[in-house]
Amino acid sequence: MGMSVTISVATEQDAEQIFKLQYLCFQSEAALYGNYRIDPLVQSLDSLRQEVVSDCVFVARLGDEVVGSVRGKVTEDGAAAIGKLCVHPRLQGHGIGARLLRAAETALAEQRGATRFRLHTGHRSEGNLRLYRRVGYETVGRSQGADGVEMIVLEKQAGTYATTA
Repeated sequence: MGMSVTISVATEQDAEQIFKLQYLCFQSEAALYGNYRIDPLVQSLDSLRQEVVSDCVFVARLGDEVVGSVRGKVTEDGAAAIGKLCVHPRLQGHGIGARLLRAAETALAEQRGATRFRLHTGHRSEGNLRLYRRVGYETVGRSQGADGVEMIVLEKQAGTYATTA
């Protein structure tokens, strides 16, 4: 019988596993844009450790292994910026990303007072866009990442949960 994936708040002890997972998961995004200087690939372990302590960070675990993660924090305008959602490539397509998003959204709204959620993804990242739209996000604009990648900005109101397939 297989183990099930659990979603929980990340701890400082998870930082190194999150760091390695993030590096693995964002390789395909970097290849899509021909740019290996995207933020998730150049972030330092110390910076990630600070995020785990100060931000709202969730992980997906399969046994002791961290197989997914997401981060969020409330910004000055009351929106929660959600980012660096990743799921191990061998487990993608099983709803783990949607579960991580839901956990982060719930905590950001209930514990930190977020009124809406904002995230961004590269304009060529069709799989990411499909997931975000399926869980209720709508395109609100475009921006240019510090790495030069054109990003699509998506938002949804807090308390808006679309059913996930």
